[in-house]
Amino acid sequence: MSPDSYPPSPHRPPQPYAEPPRHRAPRHPALGHHSDLRILRNAYRWQRRTATLTALGYFVLFLILSATAPAFMTSTVTDGLPTGLLLALVQLPVTWLAIALYEHTARRHVDPLAERIRKQAAVDARREEAARR
Repeated sequence: MSPDSYPPSPHRPPQPYAEPPRHRAPRHPALGHHSDLRILRNAYRWQRRTATLTALGYFVLFLILSATAPAFMTSTVTDGLPTGLLLALVQLPVTWLAIALYEHTARRHVDPLAERIRKQAAVDARREEAARR
């Protein structure tokens, strides 16, 4: 049988379009459709790297100097205080600096982003709940 032998289909008049729902479209797309989470991840990643490299970088520098420059590390800064001991004691303030830097970047960059995403998620959840009713 060839395709020309089938009976022609009856012509149907076009159906009118259904009227769109009358609720207001959301001002913001749903949480998974925008880049706020990516921005938050990047800010948090930068925060972790900065704090980690501050503390760990100084410690690695101290270890490298201990292994490769023993004459420098045993030289004295003042009467009876070797450079190695002074650099080891400076490790504590450097760790405090890394913690302070972590807190500062959290309050300034990461926490406002997280709060904005949290509020937007709550608004989206309320909007979805209202749409279901």
